[in-house]
Amino acid sequence: MERMAEICCGSLEDALTAQRAGADRIELNNAMFLYGLTPSIGTVKLVVENCHIPIVAMVRPRPGGFFYNDDEFRTILADIEALADFDIEGIVFGCLDQDGNIDKDKNQAIVDMIHKYNKDAIFHRAFDCVKDPYQSMEELIDMGVKRVLTSGLKSTAMEGIDLLAELQHKYGEKIEILAGGGVNATNSSSLMNKTGILQYHSSCKNWRRDPTTIGNVSFAFAEPPHQEDYNLVDYNAAVKFVKALKESML
Repeated sequence: MERMAEICCGSLEDALTAQRAGADRIELNNAMFLYGLTPSIGTVKLVVENCHIPIVAMVRPRPGGFFYNDDEFRTILADIEALADFDIEGIVFGCLDQDGNIDKDKNQAIVDMIHKYNKDAIFHRAFDCVKDPYQSMEELIDMGVKRVLTSGLKSTAMEGIDLLAELQHKYGEKIEILAGGGVNATNSSSLMNKTGILQYHSSCKNWRRDPTTIGNVSFAFAEPPHQEDYNLVDYNAAVKFVKALKESML
């Protein structure tokens, strides 16, 4: 498998920046400050029309955790149907039960639907909230999931580096491991050398000020000094991330 630099994008501008920086794949979502929600149909349409690198799209109906009620699950399935009409490589998803285990019924239904449309099934960082990573990984393999995005059950991939190495050693021949969570140009080489993982996910984040964020009322979501800002993919950070990944020595 070749090294893959995946950049998390929340807009058409982000996707174009990631492509120009040399990214191998785009994970398209919305509201990155909420760890990613389902992107708008308009955003997907424009990114597909304007980007020639592989695109995967997030399906996540709300912020917070991953224990979904029936209405939320129906929304997930409807979003998958809508996204499957576009020329994208895969769908990113993840459902847990209330005890922090893989929800076998919901996830299997999702995987089956994704495969019906000949797309890749990719499990996102809901995996980092499971109780047993080994049993969970085996269940996802059995379901037909192609790839799992994980930071090794820690806040960042560097913190979870030991588990990432174990998961790659134990399951790397059966399922793709995509390391994410605080991954950037400064640590991707260390992660690769320690874990043997070849795929990395980064937001390459920076900030841009919107002077209308705070006026008569505040629509700020970020903490100072970024209370008037929103986040976006930074071109220079993306170039450095891609370059570091490609030039790392195993």
